Amino acid sequence: MSINQLQQARELTLPSREAMLHRAPSVQQFWNVNQQLLRNAWQEWEENENILIPSLDSTLLDGRLRNAVTQAWQDPSKENAVQDLWQEVAPNVFECQFFNPERLAELCTYLENVWDAQIPLRPPYGIVLNRRGAMLDRRSEGFLAAPSFQAFYQELINTYMRPIARMLFPEITGYDTQSFGFSIHYQPSTDTSIRPHTDASAVTLNINLNSPEESYAGSALNFYDPQHGLTSEIKFTPGTAVIHRGHVPHAAQSITSGTRSNFVLWLFGNNGAMPPRETNQVNFDATQRWTVPATKQDDFAPF
Repeated sequence: MSINQLQQARELTLPSREAMLHRAPSVQQFWNVNQQLLRNAWQEWEENENILIPSLDSTLLDGRLRNAVTQAWQDPSKENAVQDLWQEVAPNVFECQFFNPERLAELCTYLENVWDAQIPLRPPYGIVLNRRGAMLDRRSEGFLAAPSFQAFYQELINTYMRPIARMLFPEITGYDTQSFGFSIHYQPSTDTSIRPHTDASAVTLNINLNSPEESYAGSALNFYDPQHGLTSEIKFTPGTAVIHRGHVPHAAQSITSGTRSNFVLWLFGNNGAMPPRETNQVNFDATQRWTVPATKQDDFAPF
């Protein structure tokens, strides 16, 4: 790998905002042509900045969740300790302390270093071209390809999200072999909200990244229950996460002050397959939940 690829990546000119919003052919060409250059640049950046970049590992997670998950992987019959940490805050929507608030500043520092790296990142187009948002999964164009981040991302998916999703929503088992992820950033001067929508996922995990020192107002999530005409409002506190089936309608209210940052992680089946909406109650042994699928990753990306 040439030691100049980091600088070469920094000198690239991103397609215009208008071109990206309309997904012009030149946009896909830009990411395709520069795919390997960008991957090499992230590796070079990580090697150059190794001393300055905070470490990413499971110690950033809430200790109770980390310990309960570790025990469940060792003995799946103990998974009730994991389930007890997730509280139902709306119909079929569960909340848990996911990251340790006292360690979130380290994760935020890492992400700030990512932006300061000046390596082109593809924003999540489907979310009004969210500024300071990034694609996290390697199947996405212009994703955050730093090797240490990718190892951390895979740990979040494989060690935590998938078995927890299977435990809370058993019918998604088998429709969770593939992953997708992006980060999102709200601030009053740019992207402030997301209108009501559903996700192209079997299950969604939405994790707040704000440290206790980063306050904001507004930006609550609304979850809708069309069958009963009910709306539930959920406000993130530092490091909390909500998990829900992808087809549950939801929206983000406008943020009025401060900023809010989140990781949004999706699971679905091969080539985007989804579980049937109407399904009989399915039962799986706990040992089936605490496994990593042997299925090879495909290249399907919802957007």
